[in-house]
Parts: sequence; C-alpha cells; structure tokens
Amino acid sequence: MEQNIIVRVAHSGDVSYAKAITDEMESSAKARGTGIAKRSPEYVAKKIEEGKAVIAHTIDGTWVGFCYIEAWQHGQFVANSGLIVSPAFRKSGIAKKIKQTIFQLSREKYPNAKLFGLTTGLAVMKINSELGYEPVTYSELTDDEEFWAGCKSCVNYEILMSKDRKNCMCTAMLYEPKSTHTPEETASEFKSNSKLYERFMKIKQSKLLNWFRKK
Repeated sequence: MEQNIIVRVAHSGDVSYAKAITDEMESSAKARGTGIAKRSPEYVAKKIEEGKAVIAHTIDGTWVGFCYIEAWQHGQFVANSGLIVSPAFRKSGIAKKIKQTIFQLSREKYPNAKLFGLTTGLAVMKINSELGYEPVTYSELTDDEEFWAGCKSCVNYEILMSKDRKNCMCTAMLYEPKSTHTPEETASEFKSNSKLYERFMKIKQSKLLNWFRKK
C-alpha cells in the first residue's frame, strides 16, 4: 500500500482537502475520548497555502493523511500539530512517514527552534523518539498563551487548567537542536522503557480522571 501513497509538502492546490481533514480530526478526537485543538477548514487551508503542512494522498488523489506546523514565541518553539490519518490507511506506516517529513520541513524553516508535541498515544511517542524527541515536563514547553488557548476545545481542558497547566492527560515531548542525545539514543531508550511509559501514561491518566471527578 505504501508504494501507492505520496507524502510531500502541501501546496495551494491541496486546499480542497481541508474540509475532509478537519472533519476527520474532529471525528477521531471524539472516538478516542480525548481532544485536540479544534481547527477550522480555513485555518488548515491557510497552513497549506503557507507551505507549512505535509499531505499524503494516493496516486489517484485520495486523501490519506496530514500534519502542519505551528510556531510560537517568535519561532523559538515549533509544534508539529494535527497529525491525522484517514481510517482506511491507519496502521500502514504512513503516520511515521508524515511525521518524518513534517519534522524535516520544520527543521528547514526553523533550524534553531525547539520542536515539541503533546500526545496521548504510545505509537506517536515511539515515532517522536526515533526523531530525537524526549519526554519532558510541561514547564519546558512554550508559555505562549495562544498555544494553551488552543486546548480549550479539548475535553480535558478543565483538568489542564485545574493543574495550572503543569500536567494533563497528554505526555509532553521535546526535540532540542543542541541536544547531546542522538535520535538513535532516544529511540533506544524509548524501546527499552516502552512498557514503563505505557504503564505510566495509564496510571497518570487514571489518577487525573479520578482526582478531577472527586473535585
């Protein structure tokens, strides 16, 4: 299947995919019971037109996957946001290719920026670790109010704010250009501790939910 899918930097001709992309983002978030910052088709279209997005599609033009770049604090921090894969193409390895491509695009556009992400998924953590990301505390992420305002559409926003933005259901990961750790080292560490990460995420999420329900 992968050989029939093209993964590339998006351009203005891809704006027609925007509605399908945002519909799937919303549908996927509801299915998982967790949230991502809700984006409009217009917002996604703008990212496409700016060349700050990666699109995946079949040779005949069927939409497969998407991800875009957001910059914060005047480009000091960059997030690869909105990663989404059409249900018919999940578990095909395309998410990894999209992440690799958007990572390279981010490094080209913002070579000195710290790249970060928030995720509830172990699979995304694995991909990130292979690129050189490491798990960090929320305090190491951007303090840009606009970024955190994007979490308002998440079902867990109240938990985030109750914890003074220091913790939530997501795990924070960060890539630093000047890090002494190589992608091979971060990938190896993640592989060695993947079971611990999975257990930690489940325990953290369970405790946060129980704490919030008792408030």
